[in-house]
Amino acid sequence: MIYHVVTLGEWSARPEVPYAPASLAGDGFIHCAPDEETTLAVVNAFYRASPRPLLALVLDEARLTARLDYEAADPVPPPGVGADVLFPHLFGPVNRDAVERVLEIRWDDDSRAVALQPWEPRERS
Repeated sequence: MIYHVVTLGEWSARPEVPYAPASLAGDGFIHCAPDEETTLAVVNAFYRASPRPLLALVLDEARLTARLDYEAADPVPPPGVGADVLFPHLFGPVNRDAVERVLEIRWDDDSRAVALQPWEPRERS
């Protein structure tokens, strides 16, 4: 399983089509993380000001239809992640049947991501 961080708005915008964030067009791939610990480090480095709830898609690598490569962080990994950690890069949209589950980022009082927990969609009022 690999992880991809996404805002609720991005994830739920077009549920009838494969998920394709802006990074796919801009960078040529979708950024993912290899495990929960690395996902939290990425969130703390790049997503602390993102709209909430912030989600992590847990993707089953075997069910992905796009090419997946593991590559070194460029230029460097986020704080707390070793230089030897390789990041999964998905070179195409996420087919939604590859999403094993959706987790929500849990924050502490200092707005630091501290855990991933089951996401419970809330009714919009």
